[in-house]
Amino acid sequence: MTTLLEINHVSKQFGNDTKALSDISFSVNEGEFVSIIGPSGAGKSTLLRCINRMIDASNGEIIFDNSNVLNLKKKQLKMVRTKIGMIFQHYNLVNRLSVIENTLHGNLGKKSTLAGVLGLYSQEEKEQAVEILSVLGLQEHMYKRADQLSGGQKQRVGIARALIQNPRMMLCDEPIASLDPNSAKVIMDHLQNISSKMGITVLVNLHQVDVALKYSDKIIGINSGQVVYNGSPNNITKEDIQRIYGSEAEDLIFDVGGIYAS
Repeated sequence: MTTLLEINHVSKQFGNDTKALSDISFSVNEGEFVSIIGPSGAGKSTLLRCINRMIDASNGEIIFDNSNVLNLKKKQLKMVRTKIGMIFQHYNLVNRLSVIENTLHGNLGKKSTLAGVLGLYSQEEKEQAVEILSVLGLQEHMYKRADQLSGGQKQRVGIARALIQNPRMMLCDEPIASLDPNSAKVIMDHLQNISSKMGITVLVNLHQVDVALKYSDKIIGINSGQVVYNGSPNNITKEDIQRIYGSEAEDLIFDVGGIYAS
């Protein structure tokens, strides 16, 4: 298997006091579905944002597709970001624009500023957007404004916007945190298909242990900015959950359907 992403000894310090990430190391293979789990404030979102340099790590190396992202200049970084799709908890859509326009926005990174401002997209790009939206079950909503959609539909537009980039990897920051269970399942099923059928690497932050266990090839457990579990969902134990979640673990162990009931 080809390694697509390597995180080597990455730390992130905010100001003098707060160490959000501390000496984090793990690797991700091409086409793998990896869930990063941990309590709120563990550093999951910070880690994802360091990978595509929305924020800069303080130390370490982030090797994506054989490039150390932390060393890239502006132009090179823009190129690398076109290969990394990003999905956000609160969708980050432009409410007044239509579903298809929001989807096409995924290609802004590949355009000149002027073409982006004027919304100049080729026929080919528009056809690709239509195709992706159809796969995601949004063909009937293509010309609706984004603010007319439900949360689950908005998140599917977020996925479409990431997919139109033809990414090698997708970073998903708590993509189901704001959704009801049915919508959450639809989103996770789509992300799993993107990984298994399209061969795109998916790295997803989750708070829900049961969801991570069901969908992942690999689980990275983070507590207080450190990796405390890195392995298969099949091997995770009650003790591992305890180590990842600390005082929150009891509720979660109960939630996973008694799998870890002692």
